[in-house]
Amino acid sequence: MIAVWIIVLILVVVIFTSFVTIKQGTVGVVTIFGKYRRILLPGLNWKIPLIEVLYSRISIQNRSVELEFQAVTVDQANVYFKAMILYSVFDQSEEAIKAVAFKFVDERNLMQALVRTVEGSIRAYVATKRQSDVLILRREIVEHVKEQIDNILEGWGYHLQDLQLNDITFDDIIMKSMSQVVASNNLKAAAENEGQALLITKTKAAEAEGNAIKIAAEADRQASQLRGQGVALFREEVAKGMSVAAKEMHQANMDTSVILFTMWTEAIKHFSENSKGNVIFLDGSADNMQKTMKEMMAMHALQTDEVKKA
Repeated sequence: MIAVWIIVLILVVVIFTSFVTIKQGTVGVVTIFGKYRRILLPGLNWKIPLIEVLYSRISIQNRSVELEFQAVTVDQANVYFKAMILYSVFDQSEEAIKAVAFKFVDERNLMQALVRTVEGSIRAYVATKRQSDVLILRREIVEHVKEQIDNILEGWGYHLQDLQLNDITFDDIIMKSMSQVVASNNLKAAAENEGQALLITKTKAAEAEGNAIKIAAEADRQASQLRGQGVALFREEVAKGMSVAAKEMHQANMDTSVILFTMWTEAIKHFSENSKGNVIFLDGSADNMQKTMKEMMAMHALQTDEVKKA
């Protein structure tokens, strides 16, 4: 009876040890007598009891590690880096899983090798660059590291997903000098911008003043032209009026010299009403009166000819 119970117990143990559950995001590695046999995918898997052994469970999810280290540039400046490495198993192929499972003794040794490899690659690259160039070469440093260590990591069964250089600093004295350089460059740029702005302002002001002068000159020219046209029209209308009046007086057998005398008296009236002075000097001598009458008669003769021609 005891033997039966022993046999049943052994069968139960064998049955329960024949099935293995692999969680999502991991892969199982099976060995037989210490030698690699096969891999187990996520889910419920069967293995030969007492012969096949689940050697390890390998995560195929992305993993990250932060690191801080120092490098020296070609001009002997200390550069301090803070970085983050994002890596994962290369793929779920058998060769990649075997490399991950058996290349290193444990996870600690893998991390040590990975960190030292990344640090060494960055140090070697920075050692060929000047301190003033390091800050602007962030992308180039990342590309260089990925190019250098991708093949190495692939041999270990891993792939470098990303390298982020979160912080790049220098010694305090260098940081202060860099700040002074930036400040002086900013002041220089501000002075240049201010000079350009002043030049543009003065240029625009000169252009505006020139345009204003041109507009004023054009307006004066047009005003003078309009005034001349107005005077010409006024004279033309006066001449027409005098011609009509002279023609009517000639038809009525009246002396047209009366028109000249009326214009003369109207002119004297206009002088007296609009002049600023209080005295009008008129030459009342006989010679001057005779001269004036001759001029008026000459104008009368001209008007008479115009009337006849009309």
